[in-house]
Amino acid sequence: MGDQVLHFEIISKDNDQAIAFYGELFGWKIDSDNPFNYGRVYEDDNGGGIGGGLGAAMGDSPGYVTVYVDVPDCEAALAKAESLGAERVMGPDEIMPGFTIGIFADPEGKMIGVMHMEEDQTS
Repeated sequence: MGDQVLHFEIISKDNDQAIAFYGELFGWKIDSDNPFNYGRVYEDDNGGGIGGGLGAAMGDSPGYVTVYVDVPDCEAALAKAESLGAERVMGPDEIMPGFTIGIFADPEGKMIGVMHMEEDQTS
């Protein structure tokens, strides 16, 4: 099997409404108790599903839904995507120590994220 989808993201103009809507619709327990009001959706207690998040759109963005694929090297994945006709949208950017993401638009314009988390962030 190749690289796996590990995270999804739903970005909305009204994040509070989206958190309430998706929480009620799917029974998700969403934790948005952080400075960015970013709603974290965790895997279930049995390890099923993938984690995700809900966040606020910036500026005039209508919002979007995207998935993030775990890759060994975000820069290499973005460069390969570009070589296959994609357009780099962002990154790679280190979001927090040891955690890097990037986003590209595929040849049809759909946004896909790549992410990498270092195994051992303490050394």
